[in-house]
Amino acid sequence: MNVKIEQSWKECLAEEFDKPYFGQLTEFVRNEYKHSAVYPPAALIFNAFDRCPFDKVKVVLLGQDPYHEPRQAHGLCFSVQEGTAFPPSLVNIFKEVQADLGRPAPRNGDLTRWAEQGVLLLNATLTVRAHSAGSHQNRGWEIFTDAVIKCLATRRQHVAYLLWGAYAQRKGAIIDKTKNLVLESPHPSPLSASRGFFGNRHFSKTNAYLVETGQTAIEF
Repeated sequence: MNVKIEQSWKECLAEEFDKPYFGQLTEFVRNEYKHSAVYPPAALIFNAFDRCPFDKVKVVLLGQDPYHEPRQAHGLCFSVQEGTAFPPSLVNIFKEVQADLGRPAPRNGDLTRWAEQGVLLLNATLTVRAHSAGSHQNRGWEIFTDAVIKCLATRRQHVAYLLWGAYAQRKGAIIDKTKNLVLESPHPSPLSASRGFFGNRHFSKTNAYLVETGQTAIEF
């Protein structure tokens, strides 16, 4: 199957593209884009991988579903296209960056700048129907993104994983904490941010770990 994804990831995930579930997933997604409004734009489904090649990954941030309103999702978890209002979780992420690192909130919510420094901004589900949260869950994307995490966990070490919320923590359960940094906290959603996301200092802890392991810190 000719999947348009960055070459290092294509090689790492080659077996997945030939599995029956991925063929079924591809057929479902193509049909959805043909008959419904779906996000992100089709060319950006694998944007997280294209912006952050396998060998460049230093940090993994796990989300769950793409944003499902216009001009938000562009293939990077928690990120929105430039010029779009910040969703509540992203507002809280920037608040924690400011409190932790002393950096003021940026003027736009496009996190491409993080991705290009080595932050894999990975959603568990890579597509969603407009105005319908969770509409593409349990169609095969979760199997695919589990394979992504497994590929990283078995072939790479000294990666920092930021697991915010119970869903991300379950998805990251296979990560070897003796060979990587695994940071867990509540989700930045307004429903849970005050229960331990604020004050988690994950950004400074991540950068300290990267420097300790001979890598370059991220400019969050």
